[in-house]
Amino acid sequence: MSRNLRTRSIVIGVVTLVALVLMLGPWHKPKAQKLSASDFFQPSRLRQNLSENIRLGLDLKGGTHLVLQVQADDAIKAITEGNQQKAIDILKKSEIPYTSVKVPANGQLVVETPDSSKQSEIRERLLTDFGSFDWEATTSTNPSAVTFTLKSSSADRIRLEATDQAKAIIEQRINAFGVAEPVVQKHGPDSNHQILVQMPGVDDPERVKELIRGEARLELKAVVPPATLYRTKEEAQAAVGGASDREVLRIFEPRRGGASAIEGYYIVEKTPIVTGADLRNAQAVPARQGMGYNVAFSLKPSGADRFEQWTSSNVGNLLAIVLNDEIKSAPSIKSAIRDEGIIEGTFTQQEAEDLALVLRSGALPAKIVYLEERTVGPSLGADSIRQGVTASIVGLVLVVGFMLFYYRLSGVNAVVALALNLIILLAGLSLFGATLTLPGIAGVILTIGMAVDSNVLIFERIREELRAGRVVLSAVDTGFGKALVTIIDTHVTTIVSCAFLYGFGTGPIRGFAVTLTIGLLANLFTAVYVSRTMFLWALTRGGGRAEALSI
Repeated sequence: MSRNLRTRSIVIGVVTLVALVLMLGPWHKPKAQKLSASDFFQPSRLRQNLSENIRLGLDLKGGTHLVLQVQADDAIKAITEGNQQKAIDILKKSEIPYTSVKVPANGQLVVETPDSSKQSEIRERLLTDFGSFDWEATTSTNPSAVTFTLKSSSADRIRLEATDQAKAIIEQRINAFGVAEPVVQKHGPDSNHQILVQMPGVDDPERVKELIRGEARLELKAVVPPATLYRTKEEAQAAVGGASDREVLRIFEPRRGGASAIEGYYIVEKTPIVTGADLRNAQAVPARQGMGYNVAFSLKPSGADRFEQWTSSNVGNLLAIVLNDEIKSAPSIKSAIRDEGIIEGTFTQQEAEDLALVLRSGALPAKIVYLEERTVGPSLGADSIRQGVTASIVGLVLVVGFMLFYYRLSGVNAVVALALNLIILLAGLSLFGATLTLPGIAGVILTIGMAVDSNVLIFERIREELRAGRVVLSAVDTGFGKALVTIIDTHVTTIVSCAFLYGFGTGPIRGFAVTLTIGLLANLFTAVYVSRTMFLWALTRGGGRAEALSI
């Protein structure tokens, strides 16, 4: 055996071995689970490893299909109510007299003033803050008021932005949850504000649904000194009086060691010191007493600066950690704190992890409702797998039969190269954690066709050279050399098309692109390198040179 042929054989052997290990190795077993050598090589164990290494999509594995609708008008409501508070603060700061600031409808704000001469000033100051490109203002005399109305074009833009933001947050939450190859995309016309979510292999769809629509509005607010814990909400509201910059919030803080929970109502500043938008990170951590879990969070630099400034000037006062308008805890400030804090509660590990995940991904801009829920059972997925595998096997058998019949012994060369191609393809899917779907199976079948097509190009070139009178070895070298450019050209153009499918497609389309790309790259190796090596071995074995070729 020549040195070149020996090197080629070693390369092919190493690639084949690595592919088999990637495809059949126990890579998804718990680290604590140890397997003996005899267990590893059992056929049942190898089949189980293969099924764990190749992840399946919703159409094969089963899972949950959801259609959600974003209540986009909630985003306009939130902006309107936020502008209401802004208007009150601006009017107070500017000492402009006003009777009331009302919100008669979404996207509409009415400021009544006893002094009609101040209408122009109210209009100018508030439009500057609200944004004159989004809001327009009109005045009236009976009663004296300035009405601010959100423009219809701006309202449509806000609704679309709310849908886009909700889609991004939902996608982030599902990805963090660990669903393999989820599909999150808009569904139907933009005016419907609907989102399609598909989650293959979800064991607990209800948990994911709660996670998707879960709210986690975190706010750190100052408890108004002297911090008085009121037993009833009515007592606290009476103490607030008519102060518009304060509010009453309930606190329920369980205590460790069997102590009574802190329960009642605090008066807090309405404007938070920092909010969930200032979060940099949040994660579940075991409680210090070893009972349950807490959620530790850290702040971005801008929020940390405000937090440090407030805590340094409020040592001894209480800070309310508010989650969804309920105080989870109200610790006393002992010293200046910059960028870290803990939300304490009677959380289980799963509850703490879910809360941390929702905090990290941010609050949804609007509520969502479920319009459609459909579960794809594993039996339907099993039918799809069986039919897809049957189609692949039938196609493979027909192709192999044709190659052996038409190209005789050279067809064996093509069959071996094709088998190695499929092994490398499955190893690639395992290595990159790609998800196999029905379109992915179509990619496998197309890969078989492309692999055979490459061999046909090479074999026909070799036949042409043999008919032209070349000796066998020279005909093989020339056939491979002339066919190489065509093979590379067809494969590269197809891979470029796959790149566009992956870039602009979603879910199953991406799965098809990934599967086909891996198969094409494997085919460049098997059809050119492996196939040529097999020809060289067949023609030069025994130290001589064959004078005939079965092709």
